[in-house]
Amino acid sequence: MSDDWTPVSHENCHQINGPFYHGTRARLSTGDLLVTGYSTHFEKGRALKHVYFSANMEPAIWGAELAVSLSGEEGRGYIYVVEPTGPFEDDPNLTNKRFPGNPTRSYRTSHPLRVVEVVEDWEGHSAEVLQGMLDSLAEIKRQGLWVIED
Repeated sequence: MSDDWTPVSHENCHQINGPFYHGTRARLSTGDLLVTGYSTHFEKGRALKHVYFSANMEPAIWGAELAVSLSGEEGRGYIYVVEPTGPFEDDPNLTNKRFPGNPTRSYRTSHPLRVVEVVEDWEGHSAEVLQGMLDSLAEIKRQGLWVIED
C-alpha cells in the first residue's frame, strides 16, 4: 500500500474529484437518480444499503457486464457518468481487501447518485475474460468466502 494513501470517508470525500462512473443493466436517462434498496445481482433477495461507483471506468465496465450476466439477460449493460448527492466513502469490498489502498477508486454512498451523462463509447471485456470473472466469483461463493459489506 502506498504511504501517501488516505482513506476516503464522509468527512473528506469532498476532496475527491470525478468524473464518477456507475455500470448497471438498467437503462436510465440524464437526471435520473440511482438509489439504494434495489436487489444486488451478486446475492439474490438482498437489497443494498449503498450505491456503488468509481472514478475509473474499468470498475463501471465490470459493474455493467456482471449485472447483465448475473441477471441472465443479454447485452452489455450501461455506463453512466454520475454525481453523488451526498457524502461517500471507500468501497470496503475492494479497498484493502482485494486491493491495497483504493487503486480502483471505488466508492459507495447511501445517498442517491444523479445521472449526468450516458457513456455511449466504451469497450467491454472479451467473452473469455468475462467468463473467467464469472467462474472466479462462482468459486469464491462455493468456498463460502463471498461477503458483501453493506
